[in-house]
Amino acid sequence: MTNNAAERALRGFALGKKSWLFAGSNRGAERAPVMATLIMTARINNIGPKAWRVDVFARIADMPQNRLHELLPSNWTPPASIPSTQAA
Repeated sequence: MTNNAAERALRGFALGKKSWLFAGSNRGAERAPVMATLIMTARINNIGPKAWRVDVFARIADMPQNRLHELLPSNWTPPASIPSTQAA
């Protein structure tokens, strides 16, 4: 048995550590690993990270605070797709 799969999974974090040191500010350096964790959680849940982020950023302002947990990758459901008859 080898641990190649585990090492490949952690490679992105190892490469990101150097970038987080130069995030531009302390707040940016604190948020970068949080976003990386959320993106990895989306991948683990077989969700496209970009689609998840776009939807969350669009919906988060109108979401009541007691329902924010619905936007986490483990609870997120993609919005219903627009029927082709309504597409312009």
